[in-house]
Amino acid sequence: MKRICCIVGAGDMSETRLIIPDGAYVIAADAGLEHLDRAGIVPDLIVGDFDSLGKVPEGSNIIEHAPEKDDTDMMLAVKEALARGADTIIIYGGLGGRLDHVFANMQTLAFIANQGARGYLVGCGIVCTAIKNGTISFDADMRGVVSVFCLGDTARGVDLVGLKYPLSDHTMTCDMPLGVSNEFMGVPSLVSVRDGILAVMWGAPQIELEKYII
Repeated sequence: MKRICCIVGAGDMSETRLIIPDGAYVIAADAGLEHLDRAGIVPDLIVGDFDSLGKVPEGSNIIEHAPEKDDTDMMLAVKEALARGADTIIIYGGLGGRLDHVFANMQTLAFIANQGARGYLVGCGIVCTAIKNGTISFDADMRGVVSVFCLGDTARGVDLVGLKYPLSDHTMTCDMPLGVSNEFMGVPSLVSVRDGILAVMWGAPQIELEKYII
């Protein structure tokens, strides 16, 4: 059974409905607390330096960090999730807004994959995940665009099956965006990598989040 943690950051949530599975551990990363407050959801833990929130929340479930730190607030929240045994981490409020923060969150997905867990960035009508030495599969009812990128120096043994532009035992590198703008074709499909980390992102109505993540 999946051990799910939902983390809510301060990014764009304008087109995203928070889906919190039953029994999931919920963490607010700094000003992500405001998104949770508006949704009427009380987090299990609140983490950050609280520069974005503008104040330190009150309560016994607060972990405050100094602003001068190596980890982003999102990374701090991810480390807390992993320390509590999460193997599936759903991140809301990690897309949109500043490009450097989005890029940092993509690297955070790679960190999660390196810890043997699976992370998802959800928002702005898309889902992003990272797979390491593994596979992600999609049913025949998936439609639209799916893009695949090397999230590291090299990814070897890449297979794209059931997509408009297939690959077989291919080597992808971080300086060649070969996998951008592929398409689902109405048949079962998969993305896999033998050695390395891939970022996989696809457009997803909210109903598909429950189907493919939870």
